[in-house]
Amino acid sequence: MSNASTVDPLSSARAAIEAVDGLYRVARERLRARVVVGGALDGAALDREQLAAHALAYVATDLAACRQLVEWAAKHPGTGARAVAETYVADVARGLRSVVWLGATETYAVTEMHVTPDDVKASVGAPAVARWADEQAGGDKYVELARAHAGGAAIPLGLDDDTLDMMRGEFRKFVADRVMPLAQGIHRRDVLIPMDLVSAMGDMGVFGITIPEAYGGQGLGKIAMCVITEELSRGYIGVGSLGTRAEIAAELIQQGGTEAQKQRWLPAIAAGTVLPTAVFTEPDHGSDLAHLKTRATRLEDGGWRIDGNKTWITHASRATLMTVLARTDPSKPDHNGLSMFLAEKQPGSESAEFVDKGLSGTEIKVLGYRGMKEYELSFDGFRVPAEALLGGEGGLGTGFRRLMTTFESARIQTAARAIGVAQAALDEAAKYARDRVQFGKALIEMPRVARKLGRMIALTHAARQLTFYSARMKDSGKRCDLEAGMAKLLATRAAWECADAGVQIHGGNGYAEEYTASRLLVDARVLSIFEGANEIQAHVIARRLVE
Repeated sequence: MSNASTVDPLSSARAAIEAVDGLYRVARERLRARVVVGGALDGAALDREQLAAHALAYVATDLAACRQLVEWAAKHPGTGARAVAETYVADVARGLRSVVWLGATETYAVTEMHVTPDDVKASVGAPAVARWADEQAGGDKYVELARAHAGGAAIPLGLDDDTLDMMRGEFRKFVADRVMPLAQGIHRRDVLIPMDLVSAMGDMGVFGITIPEAYGGQGLGKIAMCVITEELSRGYIGVGSLGTRAEIAAELIQQGGTEAQKQRWLPAIAAGTVLPTAVFTEPDHGSDLAHLKTRATRLEDGGWRIDGNKTWITHASRATLMTVLARTDPSKPDHNGLSMFLAEKQPGSESAEFVDKGLSGTEIKVLGYRGMKEYELSFDGFRVPAEALLGGEGGLGTGFRRLMTTFESARIQTAARAIGVAQAALDEAAKYARDRVQFGKALIEMPRVARKLGRMIALTHAARQLTFYSARMKDSGKRCDLEAGMAKLLATRAAWECADAGVQIHGGNGYAEEYTASRLLVDARVLSIFEGANEIQAHVIARRLVE
């Protein structure tokens, strides 16, 4: 017989999670029966079942977040972690009695996932689970969470590592001193991030976080990357995103480059003296990279001529290294004909953005995510030497596969950027709600406002714990494309919901350009589009779940 001291305080949350898992398993098996034929996945059938499949992906994502939240709360008793975990888990369990959220304008009935009302009653609709979920996900619980947060209640991040905590503190100070004072001006004037700030980031090791020490980097893991990326993005997403291009280029070179390529490029990337940009997407091929048209033709001297158009190329003018995906074998129209190039270029200036022969570009004006600028590039006889082919001759036809190996890290890093934006929105909204007085009381005293803040808190922590989990998996050497995709899916949702709620809490001031809340809204909007649009991400997750 156990006594009160051995009772698990999170037992009800764990029971709710198992109820969610039960419903998820039923839905997965029913979907699998419709899309797996003769032991093999039928892609056309999965396309026909797209809505049910994507709903399953979102359920699986929430389920994974719930598990990570409860484990996090169990490690931090006596803090606000338990309230966050219980509220989030309860909200998931309660919601699954009726609908799955797929995005703005998209709620999908649970029963459309090929489950029956009886299946719901036997899982998340079971009386004990339903009563607990209704109580813990009620508006009053969110209000309590918000007011406890406003009162300074401790909610740990869950790093459990003194070095990472110290690193986070250093970057928090850097962001406060160097990034936040510039962020709004960069956004409103739509100018590039100042080079002295980029240089300072290089001095702090931002561009070499995961590059091995032997090549001039810090040799740290993806969890450190998440911590630093989140803090920088909390100050300004453009600054937090500068490291993304370095991360992608470095991982491509580490995994597929020759030793000479590693020696040449990795130390310079780590030091910030070389600024990479990723040149993959084309006007007619967004997420469908396998069928892109840009071609690289071998020249008599062994070098290559690149011709074609690319779009949505971030930081292209200032970059000095382009990782270019191009077709080297026209006889293979799929991914097998693609190779990756490490194409050096000269940095542009305000008066001449592109100065290399055979390369021109046009800026794409965007709502947010400024500071680096977006471009459409035209390659017309742009030449690169033979040694620019990633991996040398052995790299021919491997470009797409090499790129795919970077997707786990890219999506984890995108999730960290999104959490930084979500946290910034929460910070701004909470401060405004405490300070703004209307009808004789602070906004946070109004339940609708406090409820929003409570949801923002729970959603941000859920996304953070799921992202940390995927980063730890990556650091351990395990395959984590599923978990990285889930982290990206949830974190980008958190960023948008928090930014949108932040504007609403600010009222009319949230719509004014001078307030940070307006910038965070347009910055958050892009996150569910790039690094794999969330619709594509949900499809990839669903495919993994039913295979």
